[in-house]
Amino acid sequence: MAKPYITEKPKERAIIIGIITQKVSEQKLNEYLDELEFLAKTADVICEKRFTQHAEYPNPRIYLGEGKMQEIADYVEANEIDCAIFDDELSPAQYKNISQMLKCKIIDRSNLILDIFAKHAQTAHSKTQVELAQYQYLLPRLAGMWTHLERQKGGIGMRGPGEKEIETDRRIVRDRITRLKDELQKIDNQKNVQRKNRGKLVRVALVGYTNVGKSTLMNLWSKSEVLAENKLFATLDTTVRKVVVKNLPFLLGDTVGFIRKLPKNLLESFKSTLDEVREADILLIVSDISHPNFEEQLETVNETLNEICKEPKSKFLIFNKIDNYKFIKKDDDDLTERTIENYTISEMIDYVRMKYSSTAECIFISAKKKENFETLKEKVYIEARRIHTERYPYDDLLYQEDNL
Repeated sequence: MAKPYITEKPKERAIIIGIITQKVSEQKLNEYLDELEFLAKTADVICEKRFTQHAEYPNPRIYLGEGKMQEIADYVEANEIDCAIFDDELSPAQYKNISQMLKCKIIDRSNLILDIFAKHAQTAHSKTQVELAQYQYLLPRLAGMWTHLERQKGGIGMRGPGEKEIETDRRIVRDRITRLKDELQKIDNQKNVQRKNRGKLVRVALVGYTNVGKSTLMNLWSKSEVLAENKLFATLDTTVRKVVVKNLPFLLGDTVGFIRKLPKNLLESFKSTLDEVREADILLIVSDISHPNFEEQLETVNETLNEICKEPKSKFLIFNKIDNYKFIKKDDDDLTERTIENYTISEMIDYVRMKYSSTAECIFISAKKKENFETLKEKVYIEARRIHTERYPYDDLLYQEDNL
């Protein structure tokens, strides 16, 4: 018997929109829109075109100017675009006005990130966290969204609470938020018990921007099978594994990645997940040195860590993907001054050490090819042994010499 022919659901087609201001140059905006397009790709959306405009600040009513928005509306209608994705979070008033003007689905960066989280959430814990953040995002936007949802159901930005019945009102949403918070509190209490049951083992946490190779490093170190893909937010749930280097056991945790403009609701709802970072003794801050914006990504990670970690911790800066690093070679007749894009890998390593070594020890690796991985293990072992010795000064186990 022949198998029935199943056609794939066509991907949604989108445009992405950003604004050039005094604080955000055209080059910087293009970098942000590249990331936004990668986010859209992770959500299975095809980006057809970009629209940008110079302005001192976003229009408080429709984000961009009237003329530019009319140009976008004409393009949306002529090309049957499914949704418009904005690089900044839109206010409820902007959302409502833009929806009426463009007559297509409106998604902002926060909503897109929430949608990807909803898509990748696997456990009851992460699903509850994401659903809470979605409802908190949805509540102030109810007035403009329900009629919109009546026309458009499913797809990007509509997972989770977006597919509830249309008659859901603010009271029901608030009740749901209260119940979700209660559920998360119970889960948090269970997680706290689990952490206490692990004893006083040294805790090491992998943190960093999304898609820098944390899960690959976790799999290499702990021989586990954490999902590692070239996608943003492939990992949502914190995975903790017991690792033994020489004769020293410690706990290694892989955490959710950070990103620019991470919605505040997500930081709050993922509190218990981020507790693994708060309670870690050693932070391995992983960065993708092959990414052209790795310095800005590292700045975003440090800002987020400063929000959630108030106590000083031992830190290592792990610059991953040295095997992927590419530089732009200048022509011999090009007399302009060399920039960071023209650095070879050895020059880049020297530059990074000079800039960041005062903050934390820098280690350069390729998790995929296991380059310098033994060096990383040895450095972390020495620091973990120091912390362990302070807790258990008479533990003879530390003084037994074994091979890795």
